Amino acid sequence: MDIESSTTTDSAATGLREAKKRETRQLISDRATELFMAQGFERTTIAEIADAARVAKKTVTNYFPRKEDLALDHQDEFVTGLARAVAAREPGESAFAALRRALLSAVAAQDPVAGFAGPEFTRMIVESPTLSACLRGLHDQREEALAAALAAATGTSPADITPRTAASLLAGVHRVLFHRILDLTLAGHGGKEIAAILEAEATRAFALLEPALADYARA
Repeated sequence: MDIESSTTTDSAATGLREAKKRETRQLISDRATELFMAQGFERTTIAEIADAARVAKKTVTNYFPRKEDLALDHQDEFVTGLARAVAAREPGESAFAALRRALLSAVAAQDPVAGFAGPEFTRMIVESPTLSACLRGLHDQREEALAAALAAATGTSPADITPRTAASLLAGVHRVLFHRILDLTLAGHGGKEIAAILEAEATRAFALLEPALADYARA
């Protein structure tokens, strides 16, 4: 076998291994979510999840070091989302405008990361003290990541009061709207109805900040 063929074979094998890992991870996550929604987060054990996924307990913890990670498996996307929106703002667009645009797009798409997770999953989160506390921590981390992105965008120190204050205000609007989606979901509203309500409410919420932040961190 020549070097090129060997390299191709190795790449294919690596690709298959990675695909298998992704499949296993998704299977574990799916089975865990089903159990959490059926019997509650606190009452579900790692052993039960492993049995449902037909894997060893060690396999579960290798993929998900904390039990919370099984329920909130889009944590990285959630924490970095606002910072990424700032980094990807269009030429001439302010951070405020980019974040408002990203939020309205997520609402229109009924993005689960924005809070559109369905009644069963939402109930699982709000009824679990552990997951509720974890979610508060993720909101705090998202604000910190946004502050760092705003500092980078304006050439200031991450410790400067201006990007930290702007991040608190902008992340605060996202936090309020996120929980508004959860509340409407638990009240029995469907995704389309919630999206329509949130489009109007998000516009009003961002309008409160516009006089102060409309031009902040303009690209």
